[in-house]
Amino acid sequence: MDIDWGPLPRRYARYYLENTPSLVWLVVVNAVATLIGVRYYVETMPDVSTFLWPLYADSPAALFLMTLSLVTLLPFLGRSLDDVPTNLPLAYLHTIALVWLLKMGVWTFVALNLGFDAYFPAPWAYFGIIVTHLGFVAEGLLVPHYGRTTRGALLTALVLALGNDVLDYGFGYYPPLRYDPGFALVAASVALSVLSVAVAWWLLPRQGERGQ
Repeated sequence: MDIDWGPLPRRYARYYLENTPSLVWLVVVNAVATLIGVRYYVETMPDVSTFLWPLYADSPAALFLMTLSLVTLLPFLGRSLDDVPTNLPLAYLHTIALVWLLKMGVWTFVALNLGFDAYFPAPWAYFGIIVTHLGFVAEGLLVPHYGRTTRGALLTALVLALGNDVLDYGFGYYPPLRYDPGFALVAASVALSVLSVAVAWWLLPRQGERGQ
């Protein structure tokens, strides 16, 4: 009998992650969405150092990390999630992927609503972007069913998330917006960095625990 782990019942995670067609579909969709996201950023990237692209293109980076996280399951197709091995590098990958998905999914909702007049009521610029980015959060709920974390991974994710905030608002590398971000968005971003790590700490089992 499956034991639910976090908000997403385990039977749904099994369906998407243990079946070859659904897992491959998830990997392909995430990879394509990453490229679409990069295309959105590419026109502004000439002014950004190549080395900063992974931190500048926040949403594509989140999707890329999730793609890598899902790819680690491909060698174990046909096996139960209970039997998928874990190790320290994977704990770091899965933790950072989850934190980035949570942060960028909610950040986009907050950012577009703080600049409501600049986006609403355009069907895609407002509704489409919000729905697709909240999908980051929904997809992130799959990670605790196969991923693990450690205190080091959580601390690293927090340092990277806060460092990303410094880069975004201290040096002006925040994602392209139709308005200038003010204190409210900066404060919300920092709060989301901390909150996303806290949620990852709550959702992810510790490395070495099975519990399922």
